[in-house]
Amino acid sequence: MKLKCAKELLMEGINIVSKAVSGRSTLPILDCVLLAAEDGGFRLVGNDLEIGIETRVIEAEVAEAGMIALDAKVFADIVRRLPGDEVYVESMSNYVTLIRGGVAEFKILGSPGEEFPLLPEVEAEGGFEIFSGELRNMIRQTIFSVSADESKPAMTGELFTVEDGKLRVASVDGFRISVRYAEVDNKELNAGVIVPGKALGEIVKILDAGEKSITSVHFAPKHILFETDDARVVSRLIEGKFLDFESVFNTEGTTFMTVTSKELLDCIERASLISRETKKNPVKFTVDRENEKLVVESNTETGTFYEELAAEIDGLDMEISFNPRFMADVLKAIDEERVRLLFTTPLSPCIVKGIDSENHKYLVLPLRVKN
Repeated sequence: MKLKCAKELLMEGINIVSKAVSGRSTLPILDCVLLAAEDGGFRLVGNDLEIGIETRVIEAEVAEAGMIALDAKVFADIVRRLPGDEVYVESMSNYVTLIRGGVAEFKILGSPGEEFPLLPEVEAEGGFEIFSGELRNMIRQTIFSVSADESKPAMTGELFTVEDGKLRVASVDGFRISVRYAEVDNKELNAGVIVPGKALGEIVKILDAGEKSITSVHFAPKHILFETDDARVVSRLIEGKFLDFESVFNTEGTTFMTVTSKELLDCIERASLISRETKKNPVKFTVDRENEKLVVESNTETGTFYEELAAEIDGLDMEISFNPRFMADVLKAIDEERVRLLFTTPLSPCIVKGIDSENHKYLVLPLRVKN
């Protein structure tokens, strides 16, 4: 294999596929990226058997087609530090690979490209298209409440369901529920899968935040395929049953409060300054309807905090306590100026929504506090 290409394009491709390289595999070949040259260009592939990423064809001058697997970290470090704007790569006998840029030259030992696991084939039928920026936001605004508890595998992923032309993405970690909705172009598709949170964390880094870029998504029995302008991403699915969470949002509520999102977030973060995460010290909300204010308090071994915020309140007065990080994560995810909080009792979940859109909703469990 012999090729010459722009250093910038090669580095961009390596950065994309490296997101599917674990670096801690017991199989050395999985610590590699596959470089496969063909007429007119080359592809790069990374695959840790949980998530696989393949670039589109990257433009290059290919003198000899072929493929070689190279240690991902070593290859990336070499290309990043090469002088000049072009890179020459040649795989020679015994899989020794020459990498040259400017007057600098490296020779490293590769592995047979035939031993590298290619991405699983996923039938590109029964899918849908969505703006990449919208999908990116949906993942970003829900992934924080994916569970890390491996004893409940379904909760370590996000539920993707499509029904009647609407995509729903949801995550549950036992303390919070995050749900986002968006319209998609396929009104015939009726399906649901659980996608690992780890894979989505890498996919969101690849998705274009621009307004015009499109991502195609396809479901298969054991995999999900994301096709972007730059890459194909295949992730395995999680088997199991996801929590039936919609019913918990169907509550009448006794207290409704509308506040400025950033003001409440800043207040909670100030309250957290005297709280140690390991102690899980709560912040207490006192909803005062008569004076149209929310009082936020924190009382820890380090000290105390007190602040009042203006709020629009309907219903009963309420005292309720939360883990400050759980509530702060929700407020960061809602890209709206004002939020509406619904309370039922001091020990019942709080529902948080934006004012301007019905496309997201969140639930946060309160903390039981000893008097």
